[in-house]
Amino acid sequence: MTSGWKYVLKQVGLLLVIALLACIFLAIGLMLGYSVFGDGQHASSILSMDKWTELMNKFTGK
Repeated sequence: MTSGWKYVLKQVGLLLVIALLACIFLAIGLMLGYSVFGDGQHASSILSMDKWTELMNKFTGK
């Protein structure tokens, strides 16, 4: 029974690592797209909550 739990924990750990890497690559992609390919000033400003509020307001018409 112990080997079954080891397998499950190993799979959950692998899933968490993949989810973490996906979040990191998403952030890097957003930063590159905003600052290099877009017309943004600072790469890290796309990760701020103010910028996302501004973007959501622009799309929802508020």
